[in-house]
Amino acid sequence: MQIEQPVHEETEKLIQQALELKKQKNAVILVHNYQRPEMYKIADFIGDSLDLSREAAKANADIILFCGVKFMAETAKILSPNKTVLLPNLDAGCSLADMAAPEQLMKLKKEHPDAAVVTYVNTSAEIKAVSDVCCTSMNAVKVVDSLPDKEIIFLPDRNLGKYVASKTNKKIILWDGYCAVHEKLSSGMINDLKEKHPDTKVIAHPECREEVLQISDHISGTGGMAKFASSNSAKGFIVATECGMAEKLRQDVPDKNFYSFSNICSYMKTITMPLVVNSLMHNQHQITLPQEVMVKARKAIDKMLEFS
Repeated sequence: MQIEQPVHEETEKLIQQALELKKQKNAVILVHNYQRPEMYKIADFIGDSLDLSREAAKANADIILFCGVKFMAETAKILSPNKTVLLPNLDAGCSLADMAAPEQLMKLKKEHPDAAVVTYVNTSAEIKAVSDVCCTSMNAVKVVDSLPDKEIIFLPDRNLGKYVASKTNKKIILWDGYCAVHEKLSSGMINDLKEKHPDTKVIAHPECREEVLQISDHISGTGGMAKFASSNSAKGFIVATECGMAEKLRQDVPDKNFYSFSNICSYMKTITMPLVVNSLMHNQHQITLPQEVMVKARKAIDKMLEFS
């Protein structure tokens, strides 16, 4: 059995303050799986980008506070344009999202005029606004297969794109982007850890390199990892994704053991409890987007949600 780590007394005070502010302001708090463990204690919903997109769309609140990164908060604003959306730290960006610029995409579209544009949700609102449809790691294959187009521009993650290409007959035009956290993981690292824990199964995120996916027992977004671990007979699992997910899995599946690597998403970890309290208290760091961008991006996101 995994033992839950005690929360520092000062952190516990901040947690209680955040919960009180949430109630006072009629706010809902969405927390991504990669967040710090203390954030789970204030969450109304915890999940992957698809889960949280759904919750943002139906949130019955005046304020949505997003404990995640900027593109996630932008998605929440697009889906709930009349609500105040807060991101406790506007520096919580994404190296993968930064690898795609609208000008580059428009140039690529001109080079491949017959191709549809499928954009991973890990992108800016401006990129979504010039895309045909968005997808997540969980529904990317379904989204691609649903389109009548034979050619697909898939961006920005080349590893996820390669995984999709291996599961479809469509011609996938890859964007040369990657998640810095997942790119660090190698088959050698997996095999070294497996030698120490030989009876483990490997769960990998499709943003990992192909060499990691080839030796994995299960490939899924973070939303499907707990389901696999709880249903599989193995007692131990190597988790090939951001290290915070292993902590979340220990809470969700306490009778199993989870092993991970020191691959931290520094952007995710910029969200802290003091920043959450400050954001709620002062309505600080509101997400704002041009109306035209929100309308166009909404079409691509709505199509994604049809496959959720």
